[in-house]
Amino acid sequence: MSTKPNTTRRKSIHAPKLRPPTIVDVTAGAPMKGADIVAACLEREGVDLVFGYPGGASMEMHQTLTRIPGIRVVLPRHEQGECFAAIGYARSTGKVGVCLATSGPGATNLVTGIADAYMDSVPIVAITGQVHQAMIGKSAFQETDVIGVTRPIVKHSHLVQDVRDIPRVMHEAFYIARSGRPGPVVIDIPKDVQQASAHVSFPDEIHLPGYSPEVAPHPRRIEEIVRALKKSRRPLIYCGGGIISGHAHDELRRFVEITGVPVTTTLMGVGAFPEDHPLSLKWLGMHGAAYANYAVAECDLLLALGVRFDDRVTGKVEEFAKGATIVHIDIDASEINKNRVVDIPVVADIKLALQELLKLVEKKDLSEWHARLAELKRAYPLRYKESDDAILPQFAIQKLYELTRGDAIITTGVGQHQMWAGQWYTYRHPRTFITSAGLGSMGYGLPAAMGAKLGNPDKMVVNIDGDGSFQMNIQELATVHIEKIGVKTMILNNQHLGMVVQWEDRFYEGNRGHTFIGDPASTVPYPDFATIARGYGVKSRRVMKKEELVPALREMLADPNEPYLLDVIIPHQEHVLPMIPAGKTVREMIIE
Repeated sequence: MSTKPNTTRRKSIHAPKLRPPTIVDVTAGAPMKGADIVAACLEREGVDLVFGYPGGASMEMHQTLTRIPGIRVVLPRHEQGECFAAIGYARSTGKVGVCLATSGPGATNLVTGIADAYMDSVPIVAITGQVHQAMIGKSAFQETDVIGVTRPIVKHSHLVQDVRDIPRVMHEAFYIARSGRPGPVVIDIPKDVQQASAHVSFPDEIHLPGYSPEVAPHPRRIEEIVRALKKSRRPLIYCGGGIISGHAHDELRRFVEITGVPVTTTLMGVGAFPEDHPLSLKWLGMHGAAYANYAVAECDLLLALGVRFDDRVTGKVEEFAKGATIVHIDIDASEINKNRVVDIPVVADIKLALQELLKLVEKKDLSEWHARLAELKRAYPLRYKESDDAILPQFAIQKLYELTRGDAIITTGVGQHQMWAGQWYTYRHPRTFITSAGLGSMGYGLPAAMGAKLGNPDKMVVNIDGDGSFQMNIQELATVHIEKIGVKTMILNNQHLGMVVQWEDRFYEGNRGHTFIGDPASTVPYPDFATIARGYGVKSRRVMKKEELVPALREMLADPNEPYLLDVIIPHQEHVLPMIPAGKTVREMIIE
């Protein structure tokens, strides 16, 4: 049983060169158990890291993986953590992340992570064990229809009913996950299929009628874009995660340097274009740079590249770039005209489209437009009111940036700290800002950092988190200690669900609707994260005074391969600004 693959998920990545299976204890030509076939397929796909939590319906695969020296299995402390870790690995490396869970609650614990990967177009393969086929549909112990549960949030899924199908299904899964618009694929394998044996062959080719992920742009559309660009006096690029997943950041930079067209990104697109470049406007939207939002309102041509016109970017969508000719290039045809009707729609692989444009575009004199944008930057910079004694979150992130020289991979949870991390750390490279942008999943930061560090062992990886979000997957402190994953966590701790508090202050007259998460009977911050971390074996420290911050950050960063938790106490009254209220326009942006 399978679902038809969504045929329009973003930018093709060619499959790695396949290698023959090297399962130990299996002689050439002998029948292989289903679980052994799964492991052999993972080897052939180049997988060297699996995040997995075993259970009754998946233990056959775990038993096999103990005999595969080339594949490391990292044991998380919760299946949601393992899926977020696979996502962090995938987003930071560009490879397919792999997670493995048992049936029933194990599989359902993956659902939030799978939904996150779907929303943010992340290539992961989630393998789940399932009860014996004879028990499917009979309410067996730990039975859940994971194919049915995940159907709306996957790019493709497959319930394997014959052991001989495993090689084909696995090969297709990795190809579908990484090609076109990337996304999650679920493979559900009943225990009797894992235990069955068969002679199998491993395919080197893919045959998926109707699935053509590499889409070249139509030459006429490219010519239309070039003509629109020639006529434009105030062009602007609005680009997103498609540039990064499409490996098109080099082409984007060349396009900008030839044409002089300035760039603003979405939160998913952070790092697609260097934020310290003179033509960067950082990111736009609800909490994006005010000058970027004003630029969109004033531009006469908007080049929307690998984006989906998300509501957190557009606000009142019919007012977004109202006076501009809009070009939208995306490999996913379903995104074209879905949220915003555009003037020049282009269904194409973004890398191929930019390569074609680079053959035709010329240098433009945009000095007046550049001067206007410089004026907006001077008038509406990102700013905050400094404090003599309290540690403000913006200050903490600025100091982190200075001490890491901007050369760290940053992950976040979800909330105010997420927005501050996007605003006050300067990102110069793709795959260095990893955050749950579409789904907004609290608990994302720490496990995503685990995956990023394992995929990039030579990089400093810092999780900027909030006290509410961090507690959603705090148990993964055990994983970073036991697996020796040198992840740093800086908690911006305001004892509240900060973003909801900000909305309460702005729109609900400050009435607190269950947003205080500290202990009302305590005179000190609760819980004591530093003590909890030490209980897990992770070095830690709490700071409450401004003068303590930099020495503590230096201590945290001293050994890039040692886990560390820094609990930074910040005031809960601080708001993320600027802010465009939901459904409003740039004219209603809150600056202070």
